[in-house]
Amino acid sequence: MELGTSPGCPWADPLDSPDESPGPASEKEREPGLGGGRSRRHSQRLPHTPQPACEAMSDYENDDECWSVLEGFRVMLTSVIDPSRITPYLRQCKVLNPDDEEQVLSDPNLVIRKRKVGVLLDILQRTGHKGYVAFLESLELYYPQLYKKVTGKEPARVFSMIIDASGESGLTQLLMTEVMKLQKKVQDLTALLSSKDDFIKELRVKDSLLRKHQERVQRLKEECEAGSRELKRCKEENYDLAMRLARQSEEKGAALMRNRDLQLEIDRLKHSLMKAEDDCKVERKHTLKLRHAMEQRPSQELLWELQQQKALLQARVQELEASVQVGPQAGRVQPGQDSRGLPSQAIAFCPLQEGKLDRSSPYIQVLEEDWRQALRDHQEQANTIFSLRKDLRQGEARRLRCMEEKEMFELQCLALRKDSKMYKDRIEAILLQMEEVAIERDQAIATREELHLQHARGLQEKDALRKQVRELGEKADELQLQVFQREAQLLAVEGRLRRQQLETLVLSSDLEDSSPRSSQELSLPQDLEDTQLSDKGKVGTAVHPEASRLPQARPIFSTSSPCRNACLSPHNPHPTDGN
Repeated sequence: MELGTSPGCPWADPLDSPDESPGPASEKEREPGLGGGRSRRHSQRLPHTPQPACEAMSDYENDDECWSVLEGFRVMLTSVIDPSRITPYLRQCKVLNPDDEEQVLSDPNLVIRKRKVGVLLDILQRTGHKGYVAFLESLELYYPQLYKKVTGKEPARVFSMIIDASGESGLTQLLMTEVMKLQKKVQDLTALLSSKDDFIKELRVKDSLLRKHQERVQRLKEECEAGSRELKRCKEENYDLAMRLARQSEEKGAALMRNRDLQLEIDRLKHSLMKAEDDCKVERKHTLKLRHAMEQRPSQELLWELQQQKALLQARVQELEASVQVGPQAGRVQPGQDSRGLPSQAIAFCPLQEGKLDRSSPYIQVLEEDWRQALRDHQEQANTIFSLRKDLRQGEARRLRCMEEKEMFELQCLALRKDSKMYKDRIEAILLQMEEVAIERDQAIATREELHLQHARGLQEKDALRKQVRELGEKADELQLQVFQREAQLLAVEGRLRRQQLETLVLSSDLEDSSPRSSQELSLPQDLEDTQLSDKGKVGTAVHPEASRLPQARPIFSTSSPCRNACLSPHNPHPTDGN
């Protein structure tokens, strides 16, 4: 028969559950009560086993209904139940305190057993549903027939039949067998717990390795993010520098354009100034010519004389014309006058006196011919003089025009020379500026190349340092992994050693258990409880690979030292330490 209790009940025995530790209340409950008999002591040594659900023992949900059902069986209960037999179990279930037990069992006013049972039922009724369930469990343990009559169910535990049939020796043997089974179970659970602990430590080592890798990955991610931020910052700085350079280039271009416009304006003003100077020189020359002409102009007396000469010449011309008109008439009247040998001029000056001369005389004809010839010669000479004067005037005009053209050409040549000089100076200035720009360009290119070289060297040094840091990090990780592996190996060796020690202890315990039962005594040392407590604490609270190690298992039954033996007897129902 397997003994056990349900972990769902609040009064479950801690020895029956490996996951719970005994409390001080359970230790007090193991103490013998006052006024208890032999059956009471036997009941205290019995491990109580309530059903898995305390509510399953009652078909009623209300406490009043539960106890009202029991009131119908009150006469039967008071006539059959012995209070001293069930009070230890009720006190163990914490529905009855020591004072109530003392009142029920030792009160001098309660001499009759039925009255004691009635008082006990009243006390349990005050506890409610918990007292009802504990009372039914006590009936199931000690009065199975009565339990069947009250509840209509078959009892699941019949320890009272064992006590009645086999007596105390059979009960002791049964308890020793169950305790040995529990001890074996505890050892198996301890070994399983040790293996689980080793497995947990291995998992912790693996978790440490995984965490280390995660930290490394996180560090690499952070470095990557930092590099990305640095790259973004460099790009922004480069963009700002490019924008600044573009603005400066635009400003420089605008300044150059303004400078060129100003230079062109200066050249235009210089050209205008030179043209104004040339115009001023031309006007000055014209003014000088006019002044010279005014100075060379004849005086009033000379003009008056010339006018008189002109008048005389006009009078002579008129006389000559008149003589030319009168001459033919005089020749017809006096044709024989030219035979005298007089000159034609005399005839011309005295036409009236010689008017009667013969026109047909040869002398007159000769004179006329001479006169005509002279007139023709004179006319030709006059024409020649006129043409020569005309040519002279035209030559003078051409000379003046040529002089003016020469002066204009000289002015244009001077302007062209000045323009050429100005353009030459401008070209020289542009060439100088181009040379300066070329020098600045060469300097900028050299500076840029130097900066590129410095940047390349910095990048190479940075890459080398990053590579070195990465190698050192990998070496550190490898060393950390080696440390974790060594710790795992050490933990594995410790686990194997601990399992070997447990196996050795189990073998020694089996050898001790094979001795005659008459020489064995049941012992529950305090070390077992300490081991259970430490094992449970380690299972629930272990968080580090270097947590406290499991305690070494100790033999529970020992026959070598009588001081460590514990006895289970009617006088000492509880296991005690040998010390």
